[in-house]
Amino acid sequence: MNKSKDNSGEKANKKNNGFSEGAKKIAENISSEAKKAAKLIKEEAKGALEDMGTNTEDMKEDFKKGAEKVKEKAKEFAKDLDNNTQDFQQEAKSTANEFTKGAKNAYEDLTSNKGNKKILAGILAIIFGSLGAHKFILGYTKEGLIMLGATFILAILSFGLLAWLVGLIGFIEGIIYLTKSDEEFYQTYQMNQKPWF
Repeated sequence: MNKSKDNSGEKANKKNNGFSEGAKKIAENISSEAKKAAKLIKEEAKGALEDMGTNTEDMKEDFKKGAEKVKEKAKEFAKDLDNNTQDFQQEAKSTANEFTKGAKNAYEDLTSNKGNKKILAGILAIIFGSLGAHKFILGYTKEGLIMLGATFILAILSFGLLAWLVGLIGFIEGIIYLTKSDEEFYQTYQMNQKPWF
């Protein structure tokens, strides 16, 4: 029995080897035929292009030249983009520095006792006039307290309906402050200490 199993195994191996070799030959034949067909197609395409008056070498050269032009244009564009980016960065830095200096100067002007407080007082009078904020900025503490007290008293007595009257006074003063020249405002409200209008 062992012999018959070995014999059948050998037969199967021989059969498989035969299949493998047959498949290899078929694959080689197909590969060879495919290569021949590809070569034939290439020659036919080249011949067709030549018949139309097109030289494949010229086409290759044209493609190379076109690719080089595209490459050059891309380099120029990248260089321009880089230059524009650098210019923009420098301009942004310059603008930021100018803004910082201007803001610092404005803050120093507003916080110093010597500086003109026209804009700050005018804006505060328009926005927070009923609270007398502009009076406190100009150093008129008594007048600021009067406006603040009048606002609260009118608000309590009229349930908030008449508190706007003091705000109207502040609004009018804010408009007056902002319409005066810097020198006139400084002389009138900071030097001469005119507390109302």
